[in-house]
Amino acid sequence: MDTIRLYRTTVGKKAVMAVTGAVLLLYVFAHMIGNLTFFSGPAAIDGYGRWLREVGAVWPTRIALLAAVALHFTAACQLTARARRARGRYAHRRPVRGGYAARTMRWGGVVIALFVVYHLLDLTAGWLNPHGVPGEIHANVTADFRHWYVVLAYTAAVVALALHIRHGVWSATRSLGVTTSRAIGLAVAVVVAAGFLSVPFAVFTGLVS
Repeated sequence: MDTIRLYRTTVGKKAVMAVTGAVLLLYVFAHMIGNLTFFSGPAAIDGYGRWLREVGAVWPTRIALLAAVALHFTAACQLTARARRARGRYAHRRPVRGGYAARTMRWGGVVIALFVVYHLLDLTAGWLNPHGVPGEIHANVTADFRHWYVVLAYTAAVVALALHIRHGVWSATRSLGVTTSRAIGLAVAVVVAAGFLSVPFAVFTGLVS
């Protein structure tokens, strides 16, 4: 009951967003590091994917991610609704600077969600992939990023993810009293964007085939 009462407060909802955001950020970094094995050749990244299935990490990770995303999304929507109601009571006040950042976070979340669906149909299920052979991760990725429109869609999603992470890390570290929170958020976002975009651009420019 205490947990439910805490969640009903603004502080509780922000805590849920912070914890689930941290879980999702850890996954993003793990996924990025896994993606970078692409540069070691087909045996490395295909073996990495096979190893994840052999140790039984795939479905537990998916379930944990789904739960984290659901809690993160629910808390975000509830906080947005609560903030909107509060602004309604103080309509005469000037809009706060956080309005733009909040809108960016919401639209960024929509872009990321749509891309995740496409990504699953493409590289997980293989239905939208030009190669689409299960287990042949290197060949599937290479077949994808030879097409400019796939690279463009991937870039848009990664930029949205980086902006989402930048604001989230900045907000979380600022709440902890970190004076360099803005620089930390930007640095994390740049690392994520560079890590994820290195593979598609390496394939598209012919650096890796």
